[in-house]
Amino acid sequence: MKIRNPHSRFDISAKKTDRVLEVGGGHNPHPRSNVVVDKYADDNTHRSGDIKVLRNQEFISADGEHLPFEDKSFDYVICNHVLEHVDNPHAFLQEQFRVAKRGYLEVPSLLGEHLYPKKSHRWVLLEIDNKLVMVDKDNINFPQQFDFGELFQAYLPKNSIGYKIMERTHANLHTVRIEWEGSFDYVINPSEETLLKYFREPWSENMVYQQFPKRSMGAELIEAGKAFGDICKSIVKSKVLKRH
Repeated sequence: MKIRNPHSRFDISAKKTDRVLEVGGGHNPHPRSNVVVDKYADDNTHRSGDIKVLRNQEFISADGEHLPFEDKSFDYVICNHVLEHVDNPHAFLQEQFRVAKRGYLEVPSLLGEHLYPKKSHRWVLLEIDNKLVMVDKDNINFPQQFDFGELFQAYLPKNSIGYKIMERTHANLHTVRIEWEGSFDYVINPSEETLLKYFREPWSENMVYQQFPKRSMGAELIEAGKAFGDICKSIVKSKVLKRH
């Protein structure tokens, strides 16, 4: 079942003693991963750089739809921005549910894909009613002509504190993040209009509130304060790492 929506890929509940697998670590593996697998070891079509393996990590070339591990071989599995690329998302997810007890999944949201689309992404995704809904781009004639990635992925995260706060107070705005135990619910190419309308129609006020429930001003201030504190911690941490 779905446990929660973490604020980032570093906001996970993997324990120090857990054996952690990462599926598709690519050029940016999670430092908590013990074993990293990737399907395309010599092809950067689906990532932004060469394969990277951190110290004390084991790398295995493998297909995420056919993982070479026994059932429940891992306590935790991490999958960060990979599902949107795969041919068979059902097989891909079922393999993670098979080999690990718990896990973390992160994918671009529908809005994120509209703002900075990638040709290598086959699927657009959105969490609706605690279900991850996946729609093939070809089924909805997804537009590819506009790409604001330089603004929303490069400039604003580096230069705007306000944007950084918004990213943290509305964590599922540009991405969908799910931490799960056992498995979680998902739908591939749904036929129900109640789900498809999110991918085909202008969003109504009710649709917006369903995705982002309204909070009181007090709750907003608390979340903004937490976000600002987190930003300050990340700045201090990055300066400490540069010194070393």
